[in-house]
Amino acid sequence: MQTMKDTKIKWLGEIPDSWQLKKIKYVLQERIEKNNPVRTTYILSLTAKQGVIPYDEKEGGGNKPKEDVSAYRLAYPGDIVMNSMNILSGSVGLSQYFGCVSPVCSSDLNFFNFPIVQQGGQVILTCIHYNYIFQTTLFQRSLFGLGNGILIKESGNGKLNTIRMRIPMDKFGGLYIQIAPKDKQRKISDFLDAKCGEIDILIKNIQEEIDVLEDYKKSIISEGVTRGLDCNSALKDSGIFYMGPIKETWSISKIGYICTKLSRGFLPEDTALVCSNKGKVLIRDENAVGKMVSEDNAMQGIKKGDIAIHGMDTWHGAIALSEYDGKITRVVHVCDSNEDKRFVVYYMQYLAFQGVYKLISNGVRGNTSDFRSWDKVKDIYIPLPESREEQKKICDHLDLVCKEIETAIDNKREQLDMLEQYKKATIYEYVTGKKEVPES
Repeated sequence: MQTMKDTKIKWLGEIPDSWQLKKIKYVLQERIEKNNPVRTTYILSLTAKQGVIPYDEKEGGGNKPKEDVSAYRLAYPGDIVMNSMNILSGSVGLSQYFGCVSPVCSSDLNFFNFPIVQQGGQVILTCIHYNYIFQTTLFQRSLFGLGNGILIKESGNGKLNTIRMRIPMDKFGGLYIQIAPKDKQRKISDFLDAKCGEIDILIKNIQEEIDVLEDYKKSIISEGVTRGLDCNSALKDSGIFYMGPIKETWSISKIGYICTKLSRGFLPEDTALVCSNKGKVLIRDENAVGKMVSEDNAMQGIKKGDIAIHGMDTWHGAIALSEYDGKITRVVHVCDSNEDKRFVVYYMQYLAFQGVYKLISNGVRGNTSDFRSWDKVKDIYIPLPESREEQKKICDHLDLVCKEIETAIDNKREQLDMLEQYKKATIYEYVTGKKEVPES
């Protein structure tokens, strides 16, 4: 059993006695190499979920890349690519490609590349090992005190917990990290490559199961809001390109004819809510770091039973029936309707996953749509069943089936969370030497 020593570094704790501590700047060097003259037009992207990938494979779209890539920075196979604004939420990865990375992917996101350290033309350290160190949650959280500025952004689950804090590279380079002997580095990296590969396969399989369930839910909603509960009912052409065929006995209206935009007041102490892209109005996470993006002068009141339509995230399904009283940002349209409000929400969510809002919006980003103007929202066409009773039957059915599907999805996501936590814990234990790689 190896002897351990205390590093006096909170996130790191004890490491093997034979290991060293060195400042990052003495181990890794920042690569600042512009693509000028242009050596490649192969654009790479970095995400916390996917790592360093070709831009075309990025999930969810994003800012469109510039046609002029001469200001982009070069990334080489084996480089660690780090987003200085999102490193705290895991935006760091190892590049397997030669390509170029945008220095300004949005207004304030910069990427940092670290090359393989060389001496006399020979590689003496591998970035694979250090990439694993930077992947550990405890290391990422240790960077809090180095950052300049905090911005909280709504994440996919409705919590405002995406941390954006710029980490100056001079401060980052002054941090101490553990240095294992070179043979140990390779051994640990090889072990983690295999172990994490096994975990990633399990994660991929569960995610595919979630995707199937999500698609099933969408199909149920699609059928319900266009042909009702009778799959054999006669259909007619709606005449609206994004609506398609609908039940023959149904009529067509506009959102503006059946919904009224409200202007509710609120009290400062009212509960702060968010309209999530998961199709729910949720209570803002009170444990989120920092302040709300919107101050009270940019808020409005909302009541239980109100329809909430997010003016910027409409495309992503941020449309919901509120289950709470509270206050919410004015970018959300708060509405009432004399029709079954559940049917309105289901239909507008259907348009979201059909990609309709992107087609009819004037959004400037590849993954957004701009429906902040009520004039645009009110002109959206909606089919209407013959009666409120038919609307209710449809919605009752959708509520029941969707709840069952969502429960199954939630169970799968819990499995994903457990696997992700297990993966992070495994990486931490071996890169800090608290566990030894078993002998083969």
